[in-house]
Amino acid sequence: MNEPAASPILRASGLSIHFGALRAVDDVSFDVPRGGITSIIGPNGAGKSTLFNLLSGSLKPSAGAVRFDGTDITALPPARRLRRGLARSFQITNLFFELPVRENLRLACQYYEPRVKLWLPVARNTRAADRTEQLLESFGLGKRAATPAGALSHGEQRRLEIAVTLASQPKLLLLDEPTQGMSHGDTADTEKLIAALARDTTVLLIEHDVDLVMGLSNRVIVMAQGRKLTEGTPAQVRGNAEVQAAYFGDKP
Repeated sequence: MNEPAASPILRASGLSIHFGALRAVDDVSFDVPRGGITSIIGPNGAGKSTLFNLLSGSLKPSAGAVRFDGTDITALPPARRLRRGLARSFQITNLFFELPVRENLRLACQYYEPRVKLWLPVARNTRAADRTEQLLESFGLGKRAATPAGALSHGEQRRLEIAVTLASQPKLLLLDEPTQGMSHGDTADTEKLIAALARDTTVLLIEHDVDLVMGLSNRVIVMAQGRKLTEGTPAQVRGNAEVQAAYFGDKP
């Protein structure tokens, strides 16, 4: 049974992970409200991607817990979290570069079909085919459907990767640095895309482009040296003296 709409879709409680003496994530707690965009920012080495690895199940915490949609998922592997509705993209593009765009999407869509339909011949799996065409249209990739993923521009590859993560129609989408390495034009297009995604899917975003974060986000979490420094609305975060000193480089 799903949690009430007013409850957070994700809750991290005291999450920590240590690698020897390094406290990569140290006692981090926060909620992600249902709907809209929550962003995580911080300097390089702040622990943002490690935190995503804990939330998605790629790493097991040394301490703390993760609840998703009202259920403790701390011990679940990534695949089971995915089936519950928590999807994650990565900083490094993760696609089948030799396969066409449509085939990358079709494989993802077919994988998320009910198990009884998983191994149906492609021609009979109409639901996966329909979802593939929807994603091609929604992400503006229709004209590139027959193009190998490896031949796409960097911006197009990132867009395709986000489309692949949405094949499962997740409740929560974790986006890790989606504009990394993009041109100004591709970044602007991706900003519009993320805003559109958030109308139907809750988004948790790690992003280095502070202006993009402040323009898109409903809530911002700031990390530094593995710990949560503060959180609040974009205006509250920008006005925080500790954030200005630790992240924006301003003196308090």
